[in-house]
Amino acid sequence: MTAETTVSRWRDQALAPLLLAYHLRTEAEKGVAVSAVGDLPPRYRAEVLDPRAAFAADTVWVAETGGTAVGCVVASASAGGSLEVKRLWVDPAGRGRGTAKALVGAVLGHAADTGAASVRLSVWQWRQDAIGLYERLGFVRVDSWDDRPGLVCMTRPTTNS
Repeated sequence: MTAETTVSRWRDQALAPLLLAYHLRTEAEKGVAVSAVGDLPPRYRAEVLDPRAAFAADTVWVAETGGTAVGCVVASASAGGSLEVKRLWVDPAGRGRGTAKALVGAVLGHAADTGAASVRLSVWQWRQDAIGLYERLGFVRVDSWDDRPGLVCMTRPTTNS
């Protein structure tokens, strides 16, 4: 029997370990040897060490299964009345159970509730599973708004169902 996964607004210290795992994995995928929070670039280190300050202007959700935090997502206001998905992360041991879909669903619901015209995101090109999820959820590839090589930019109107 699998415990039910719930998604709720972030309210405790569960976010820092999820952010650390996200950033360590991302840096490793970029070919950078990082093994601890102190090795992260300053911006990412600040997110892990003080997520409340780093995401004070954002909306954050944490997914839990059986009382254990297994995933997170951040929604930030961006240009043109959009929300931007950031830091979507699900612990590898908990993947394949709909957690990422539920987290993105929380952002999409929040976007509709707040009147955002669309939701946008960027994802590293090597994260094909994530790109597939986003496409299944109605996101489409668009011209990049980010000059970092290897990023795929995607958007979805909030009116999509």
